[in-house]
Amino acid sequence: MRVHPISVLQPPPDRAAAVASLPYDVGQLEDARREAQQNPSSFLHVERPEVDLPVNFDAASGIHHKTARANLERLLAAGDLKRLPAPALFVYRITMGAHSQVGIVGGCHVDDYYADPIKKHEKTKKPTEDDRTQHVLQVGAQTGPIYLMYKDQPAIDQLVNDIIRRPAAIDFRANDGIRHEIWNVPNASELRHAFEPVPEMYVADGHHRSAAAARAGREKRAGNPHHTGDEGYNWVMAVIFPATQLHVFAYNRILHDLNGLTPEAFLATVRERFAVGDTSDVRPAAPGSVQMYLGGRWYALSWQPDASADPVSALDVSVLQDRLLGPVLGITDPRNNTRIDYIGGVHSAEEVKQRVDAGEAVVGFSLHPTTVDQLIAIADAGQIMPPKSTWFEPKLRSGLFVHPLG
Repeated sequence: MRVHPISVLQPPPDRAAAVASLPYDVGQLEDARREAQQNPSSFLHVERPEVDLPVNFDAASGIHHKTARANLERLLAAGDLKRLPAPALFVYRITMGAHSQVGIVGGCHVDDYYADPIKKHEKTKKPTEDDRTQHVLQVGAQTGPIYLMYKDQPAIDQLVNDIIRRPAAIDFRANDGIRHEIWNVPNASELRHAFEPVPEMYVADGHHRSAAAARAGREKRAGNPHHTGDEGYNWVMAVIFPATQLHVFAYNRILHDLNGLTPEAFLATVRERFAVGDTSDVRPAAPGSVQMYLGGRWYALSWQPDASADPVSALDVSVLQDRLLGPVLGITDPRNNTRIDYIGGVHSAEEVKQRVDAGEAVVGFSLHPTTVDQLIAIADAGQIMPPKSTWFEPKLRSGLFVHPLG
């Protein structure tokens, strides 16, 4: 696998906490607007430029991408971002509570993204992918890294452990309590060679971001008659983590109606399709069961696993979709149906209850997290996971690494 040093824009150590922001697709826009208004240095002004535009702005005009480019230039002029003197690799450690994960930041080749070495497990929505591609092209930079993983390699672990024994170049705790540390890699060639035997990597999170960065690279290559292969657009910026370090949380579901059924009729139908018991637990203890919140009560739904099921059909999210959400509640297109919402993260089960109790939904489902091993098995089989099957946390912060295409 090719992992290459890349050129980056980066905040000075004393500005990193102010600049770093959540990715464009995490959190509500209203919250992002408030944060951006309070902090002119926030990378949200680039990553999510809608924070600086009217609610009803004309997206077809591309004004949000032009705004993002102007905001990037403003951050550079203000000294909130600076171009590092030479291409480099980095080590990035994120710590949330007792959990830490340590990844390598560098470039993966665009051609590897389009070939088997970088495996995907989700479909992308074309409008979103198109919009993010234009964002990369018009800003002239990849504004946030993609989130990759690889099967653990002891040789890479040893090199990384040697690096993180030194003080970090950037070290701060974000306002959510998560700590972010960055080290410059002193000998990039050692890590490059250590990655060469790695046969494949997997997109853990950020399928739209990765597709957009790769498409932008291809378009830049096609439009450059003097292409040499050394240009920045040949490399997709990524943070690459060992698979065993990743922490996956459940991606839960709430429904705004029961598809015309009364709660009593719906519960009776559920009992025909699952073994149902009362429970006070908001989360399933193990795969093969789902907790359902209806009418102020939690129920445990379980089933006998199908030994002949393929890796996708065996997922709890697939069983719930195929047995209940699709045929009973009419959610035949879970990717686009507005009658269903998804809640991910550490406290997502509690939020399911909160939103049903508040009348924002009628029924909610709390699932056991999909495992990293399941994700790898599905990607290796060339299959696609159902939408909203995994929630990775802690999230990468945007603005710590910005990769110019030139």
